[in-house]
Amino acid sequence: MKGILKRFLKQKEAEEATSEEGTVTLEQLKMEVDALYVVLSNLYGTDKLILKASKLEVLGLMRSDNLSERVLGLQKLVNDDPTEQPQPELEKIPEILEEIEEQIAEIVAKKSVEERLNLAVAEKMQERQEEYIKEIKSLVLKESGGLENAQTLKKLAHLEKMNQSNPVSSAIEVLRPQSPEEIIGQENALQALLAKLATPFPQHILIYGPPGVGKTSAARVALEAVKKFADSPFVESAPFIEVDGTTLRWDPRDVTNPLLGSVHDPIYQGAKRDLADTGIPEPKFGLVNDAHTGVLFIDEIGEMDPSLLNKLLKVLEDKRVFFESSYYDPHDNNIPLYIKKIFEEGVPADFVLIGATTREPHELNPALRSRCAEVYFVPLEPSHIIHIVKQAARKLEVTLEDNIPDIISEYVIEGRKANSILLDAYGLARFKSLGKKDIIIKEDDVREVLRSARLTPYVHKKVTPGKEIGRIMGLGVSGFLGSLLEIEVKVFKGLAGKGTIRFNETAGTMARDAVFNATAVIRNLTGEDLKNYDLHVNVVGGGRIDGPSAGLATTMAIYSALKERPLRRDIAVTGEISIQGKVKPVGGIYEKIFGAKQAGIKTVLIPEENLSEVPTGLKGVEVTTIDNIEQALEIALVD
Repeated sequence: MKGILKRFLKQKEAEEATSEEGTVTLEQLKMEVDALYVVLSNLYGTDKLILKASKLEVLGLMRSDNLSERVLGLQKLVNDDPTEQPQPELEKIPEILEEIEEQIAEIVAKKSVEERLNLAVAEKMQERQEEYIKEIKSLVLKESGGLENAQTLKKLAHLEKMNQSNPVSSAIEVLRPQSPEEIIGQENALQALLAKLATPFPQHILIYGPPGVGKTSAARVALEAVKKFADSPFVESAPFIEVDGTTLRWDPRDVTNPLLGSVHDPIYQGAKRDLADTGIPEPKFGLVNDAHTGVLFIDEIGEMDPSLLNKLLKVLEDKRVFFESSYYDPHDNNIPLYIKKIFEEGVPADFVLIGATTREPHELNPALRSRCAEVYFVPLEPSHIIHIVKQAARKLEVTLEDNIPDIISEYVIEGRKANSILLDAYGLARFKSLGKKDIIIKEDDVREVLRSARLTPYVHKKVTPGKEIGRIMGLGVSGFLGSLLEIEVKVFKGLAGKGTIRFNETAGTMARDAVFNATAVIRNLTGEDLKNYDLHVNVVGGGRIDGPSAGLATTMAIYSALKERPLRRDIAVTGEISIQGKVKPVGGIYEKIFGAKQAGIKTVLIPEENLSEVPTGLKGVEVTTIDNIEQALEIALVD
């Protein structure tokens, strides 16, 4: 089209150059008009040009032999003007044709631009259409299972087979307590736990106690029991989320945090494809969100990373988790509303925290302790172990020989360990029964399990009635367990003023100081200066004594050896001794009484100021309070 116009212009220029007066002839004007009609025909197409001319009523003008009429037709076609207009004068036709040429040039340029734009739009639409078709195909394949192949189907079958199998650990599930009545030996602790949960405003709780005494089971059972109470703060669907504090690790860069949740950034952390493609960060909820409206139970909470624990405390205050990401742009209109809501308002995390630990209270974060009520679980007594073993036997539907619960109770103080021994003996008995339906666990089965596990009786020192000079049982505590300290003394006549005192080097400086305090008390009681004697004080077994609680026992043993007066063998004592002979309070009273009871002690002497720490309903041991050394000797000495 442009070529025709150019050829016409060149021809026109050549004719002008050959004209005698430099003026355009009538023939040249006719040729120019014909050329412009050809240009319009090529521009619009012959059919469309005729249709347009028909609408504008210029067909007659186009076919006329009159030059002025044909020029008028051009004007109407170019200007798209159907109104009546006068025919142009002949001398103005060259000027009019020049204007028409410029208008046609503009139309041609505009059409060229539109064609390029339409082509670009068509290409983009084609790309989008292909992507859309690809997504549809992928969706159809997923719905029809078309993404599966031989390898994936094989792995799926293997996974289903694994899910259908019965793991060995399922026996533990059978023996796990399912009701408060099955929590043995922790009646007071369980009552305290229920009381703190069964209120309109349940408290966060810390449970202290040795391993294997039912802390986790009690927490789970307590929640299920509280759900059934009238006006319970927990609905039936309230979750119990359990996690071990030793496994809660996190990246300080917040790349991952299973407890509190994290943000998967679109580039580095694998957000969903539809989000990553548009640069949108994707929040991932944590266990605190899973526990919303329920209980988050963290076993061994004392082993948690301090920084992570501080973050958890912030969640307890806010009852929400807030997420941050440098990729989040609140002004981005492409961000889904739920992600915008998460970043701006946070995610609810309103739950009750129950933490369990085998650590001492002073070892835990003070900020955590200040937010939680505290419940203490106690070590299990032999009678409790016996009950647990019999309860497990009923669940396993197995018969026990009469002495088996008593045997197991001599070797363990943990309910979980007792069940483990019973399960091992149960498996051995089934193996020996050769497929018999009725299984009987015999003493030989249990003894064989105990030997293979290299277990020894838990209580090594069983006291017997009687009396003995210079020997007494002191009481110590390690963790949540009490133990007996056998202290013996020998006194020999030495050179006046040159006597010596020997004491275990490994016992510790505080125990050594207790011996020196004892010498002052003995001199006050008897008038004897121990510098005239060679004194040997021995803690049998060489155990280390942390704290001054062996002071009373050491003083009584020295007095017995010096005066050659025997002490009762079934008595145990604890307390700090002052140089004035006063018996001062000490810690771990409950644990010490428990340790004494396990060893067969009949009487325990404790400082009078520790009376409030003696457990109620105590059976099997007599606890007597004393205020000074004279009262202790009066009870313990025998003739």
